[in-house]
Amino acid sequence: MSDPTIAAGFAAAFFDYAIEKGAPRDVLLSASGLTPEDLGDQDNRIPVTAYQTLIGAGIAATGDTALLLRHTLDTKLEMISVVGQIVHSSASLPHSIEQLNRYLHLMAESEAMAGRDRFELLQQDGQVWIVDHLPITGPDYIGIEASFARFISEFRRSFPGQVFGIEMQVTYPAPPHVDEYPDLFQLPVTFNATRNALRIDPVWISVDTEFEPGNEYVFGVFTRHADELLTKLGRSDSIRARIEALILPDLHQGSLSMDKVARDLGMSRQTLYRRLKDEGATFAEIHDDLRHKMALDYLTARKVTVNEAAYLLGFSEASSFVRAFKRWTGQSPSAFRDGAR
Repeated sequence: MSDPTIAAGFAAAFFDYAIEKGAPRDVLLSASGLTPEDLGDQDNRIPVTAYQTLIGAGIAATGDTALLLRHTLDTKLEMISVVGQIVHSSASLPHSIEQLNRYLHLMAESEAMAGRDRFELLQQDGQVWIVDHLPITGPDYIGIEASFARFISEFRRSFPGQVFGIEMQVTYPAPPHVDEYPDLFQLPVTFNATRNALRIDPVWISVDTEFEPGNEYVFGVFTRHADELLTKLGRSDSIRARIEALILPDLHQGSLSMDKVARDLGMSRQTLYRRLKDEGATFAEIHDDLRHKMALDYLTARKVTVNEAAYLLGFSEASSFVRAFKRWTGQSPSAFRDGAR
């Protein structure tokens, strides 16, 4: 595959945090090779290597080896990535981990995890563990460290006063900032273990333990129909299907960049144009057809209102969505939705 990429939202959030902690802005940009434009859109894709270099530069500039760990504990995932909103709109912990595995590539691609889930909810000897299967070597431990910190911090904020994490097992040796672990993680940690796992209170897998309902935006974007479509599109080799799979999570943005899609596909705009021409399609047609397809899915399932569907599909006004829907189907969205009862 091409060089793995990560959503720019993670780099932008760390960039701002590192500056707040004293890292010079110019030093971070110069070391990572990133530009303010690269970091301007949280859904933009940047090389994973650039993000890793940015973290290294931040640690070097501040002298704080726990900088990424602190950043993770101090930030909210839903403010960085749409995946955070998905997780927070899930019905339960098992459901949220299922969604996390499904949409993990929207956060960061990993050749090591190709074809397998990263996180596993494991019941063992009466205990419940979240196991992180990401293989790590050397300084890569900070990724596992941040992974478990994210679980712990999100539950601390969402469910204050309720026990979540009980203990951690990690395969890496004690890091330079190990003395701060008790204060930051607030649970015992076993280093040089055989796996990377976080033990949690069993109450979180009880059928009686459900989360608060999520917001309508995320609920609509990732309905069962969208999941099935995304899975099907991901298996196709056609350039049209690859474009649809890329832009589906970003439909709510409205105007989508063909240049950005070309970059994400690892080709120039001109090459993408030629590939589309060979398949008898244009970028605008694919965008419009996918909006049409998803509009039918949303309104048939009757899980969102007409106004919510308009927002999910990237229309700035409901009236624009109504006109487009009449062009697609010959009837209004309301009439179609009522007929789907």
